[in-house]
Amino acid sequence: MNSSILFFVLLGLTLFSYWFGLQRSLKVAGGAWHKKELTSLPQQFGLLTAMVCGLPALITLLIFNSGEHIVVEQLLTSTLPVNIQSLSNVDLVLYLNNIRSIASSETPANILQVLSQSSDLKNSSEYKAAFTLQELNQQAAWLKTALVLIIACVSVAVLVRKFSLTYPARQKSERIIRALLVASSAVAILTTVGIVISVLFESIQFFKSVSPLEFMFGTQWSPQTAMRVDQVAGSGAFGAIPLFAGTMLITFIAMLLAVPVGLMIAIYLSQYASAKLRAFAKPMLEVLAGIPTVVYGFFAALTVAPVIRNMGESIGLSVASESALAAGLVMGTMIIPFVSSLSEDAISAVPNALKEASYGMGATKSETVLKVLLPAALPGIVGAILLAVSRAIGETMIVVMAAGMAANLTANPLDSVTTVTVQIVTLLTGDQEFDSPKTLAAFALGLMLFITTLGLNVLALKVVRKYREQYD
Repeated sequence: MNSSILFFVLLGLTLFSYWFGLQRSLKVAGGAWHKKELTSLPQQFGLLTAMVCGLPALITLLIFNSGEHIVVEQLLTSTLPVNIQSLSNVDLVLYLNNIRSIASSETPANILQVLSQSSDLKNSSEYKAAFTLQELNQQAAWLKTALVLIIACVSVAVLVRKFSLTYPARQKSERIIRALLVASSAVAILTTVGIVISVLFESIQFFKSVSPLEFMFGTQWSPQTAMRVDQVAGSGAFGAIPLFAGTMLITFIAMLLAVPVGLMIAIYLSQYASAKLRAFAKPMLEVLAGIPTVVYGFFAALTVAPVIRNMGESIGLSVASESALAAGLVMGTMIIPFVSSLSEDAISAVPNALKEASYGMGATKSETVLKVLLPAALPGIVGAILLAVSRAIGETMIVVMAAGMAANLTANPLDSVTTVTVQIVTLLTGDQEFDSPKTLAAFALGLMLFITTLGLNVLALKVVRKYREQYD
C-alpha cells in the first residue's frame, strides 16, 4: 500500500475512532441518559480517541517515508557485486539511477523474462538489481502499512481501556492541541532559522571570493566570471549598488501611486461610501490582488510602456523601451488593493467613541478623519504600507517584462533598470555550479533583501508601539 492510500485509510480509521471513543464513553457512563455523570463530554472522549489514533500513526508514516529511501538504497547497495560497490560516488549514483529507472518502468514479470533470456552479464546484473529493488520497495511498503495500522489500533485500544467516569478527557485533548500549536510555531521558527542559516552560509562563501565593500559599494554589476584562465572579459564585477538603486527607484514610484490612492480609497469606503456601494466596490477592488503578476507584466510591456514612450517622444524626452516608470506605475496599481483593503479595515476598527467625541467638539467630518481616525488607525495603516513595500521589493515578473535586466545606476525613471529579485532569478536560471561567485552572488543579494525587510519590520514595530500606547 503506497503512502497516499495509506494516508486516506488512516484518515478513515481516525474518523471511525472518533465515533468509537464517543460510544465507548457513553457505555462507560451507562447510556446516553447518564452522560452527565462523566467529567468530560462524550465528544471530548471521541476527539481524544481520534487524536490518539491519528497523530502517532501519522508521525510514524512521516518518519518512515523520510528514511525509507535511504535504507532501501543502502540495502540495495549491499547486494551489488563488489566491483560495483567500489565505484566512485558519481558512478555509483549513475548506476543506481539506471536501476531505479528499470525498476519503475518494468514489471517484475518482464524483468524475470529479461533475466532468463539475456546473455549480457552487465545487462543481467542491472535487471537483477532492479528486481531486488522492487522486492525491497514492496517489503518496505508492507512493513510501513503494518506498522502504521498497528500503532493506530494499539493506541486506541490502550486509551479506551482507561475510560472511566472521572477520566479527564477534556484536559488531555487540550494538552495535545496545545502541543500541536507549539509544534506548528516551532516549525515556522525553525524554517525561518534554516532559511537564514542557509543563505548566510552561502553568502559567506561568496564574500570569500568577493570583497564585501566591493559588493555593497561597487557601482558596476557584471557577474560573468571566467571559465578558463585565458578567457577575455570574464573577470566579473559584483557592485550591487545599481541593483539596490533600481529596486528602490521602482519601489518608490510604486508607493507614490499605491499609498495615496489606496489610502484615499480606504477613507472613502470606510467613511463616505454607502453600505451598498462598499459591499460592491471593496470585493471588486480586491480582485486586482488576485490577478497573476505575469498579466500585469504583459499590460506594462504592451500597453503602459509604449504609451509612456510615445508621450515622452512627443515632448522631446528620450524614454527607454523598458523604463522604471512603466514598471513602477503598474506595480503600484497591483499594490493598491493591499493598501486600501488593510487600511480600510484599520480605519473601520477605530472605536466610534473617538469619532463621536470629535463630532461633539464641533469638528467636521474631514477634520475627524484627518486628526482623529487616521492617527488612531496608524498602526494598521503602517502595517498595510509595510506589506505593500515588501510586495514591491519582492516583485519580479513585472520588472523583467517592463523594466528590463540592465543594471544601470540612474535616478531617471525613464531609463531601464533592474532589481535585486530579477538578478537572483537570472543568476539561478539553468544549470549552475554552486561554487562560483556568479551563482553565490544570488545568496548575497538574498541576504541583503532579508536585512532590508528586517529593518522595515523593526521600524514599523516602533511606530506601531508608539501610537498604540497613545490610543489604547
